[in-house]
Amino acid sequence: MGEYQNIHVSIEDRIAILTIDHPPANAFDTQTVTELYQAFNEALQNDEVKVIIITGAGQFAFVAGADINEINKLKGYEDAKEVVLKGQELFNIIENSPKPVIAAINGVCLGGGNELAMACHIRIASDRARFGQPEINLGIMPGWGGTQRLPRLLGKGKAFELLLTGDMITAQEAYRIGLVNKVVPAGEVLKAAKDLAKKIASKGKLAIEAIIDAVNKGMEMSLKDGLLYEADRFARLCETEDMREGVRAFLEKRQPQFKDR
Repeated sequence: MGEYQNIHVSIEDRIAILTIDHPPANAFDTQTVTELYQAFNEALQNDEVKVIIITGAGQFAFVAGADINEINKLKGYEDAKEVVLKGQELFNIIENSPKPVIAAINGVCLGGGNELAMACHIRIASDRARFGQPEINLGIMPGWGGTQRLPRLLGKGKAFELLLTGDMITAQEAYRIGLVNKVVPAGEVLKAAKDLAKKIASKGKLAIEAIIDAVNKGMEMSLKDGLLYEADRFARLCETEDMREGVRAFLEKRQPQFKDR
């Protein structure tokens, strides 16, 4: 993996951990977004990596939002749209990654940070984390997917409330409304994410990829078309060595040894 200034990368047990480290609040400036884009794509292309975790350095912030100084320097429509589309491209890659992506939310998760977390497949939060889309307080709106992913996760009513007030919510409230999957004590977020990643990494790669693909594509289809797509992916898996190993291991009452083929 490459060397970066604002992103630290480590790989263990087939898990890539991408840590955003841009003091004091891990804000998203152009360099950090570019480095995360590069590091994430390296992890995607690395055959030794089966699951990806994204977290923030320290315990104060996951990502506290976009760099306000850079927003202040935007010159107009074309300049602003270019910045927005670059962030959207990165988050779309994350959301559609065939490798599961877990957000280990260690602290404040606002604006672009919350949009990053929502692009991940699973979110684990510190009990001290805070969430929100405060862009409206700056006279703007989310541009990296906040108006699209938030209502898909929470429903329109709750999404409108968060988007139109700019209010922050606690990790416990985020769990209650379905924004995060789990809340753990501060300091245990990365461990919890690693434990979950190890469990997922023990499963067959082909089934993992098929499930992510079926969920993501099915969300954009009618139920009828989604069911047909699911049936196709299921049938394809039934032709794999992993399927035969999984069924045989179940019948023999042992753990399966998947070969990802």
